[in-house]
Amino acid sequence: MRLRDLMNVMAGLAVLLNSGCNSGPKGTYTDANGAVILELRSGGKASFTFMGDVEDCSFNSNDKQLTLTCKGSPAPVTVFNIHDDGSLTGPPGSFMPPLRKEKS
Repeated sequence: MRLRDLMNVMAGLAVLLNSGCNSGPKGTYTDANGAVILELRSGGKASFTFMGDVEDCSFNSNDKQLTLTCKGSPAPVTVFNIHDDGSLTGPPGSFMPPLRKEKS
């Protein structure tokens, strides 16, 4: 019985450590033409570039959505869907093209 308890504790710790290590999307995401660039950095900091204009932003994410907040923007909050392939898509009906992570 004692071994079973130890195994349950170890399994629980593994789940907690794995979820704590996944801090969500990071890196540079672009559209096919390179006109839209979203750079996600540690600490929830981001920059959003559209047609050469760069804005400082912040972001947070969960498993399926990323919320980008850019204070100087006409649309200060944009919610992206995170897809299984790692790509990001903007709200339905928006001008936002799909964004894919750049290869490093």
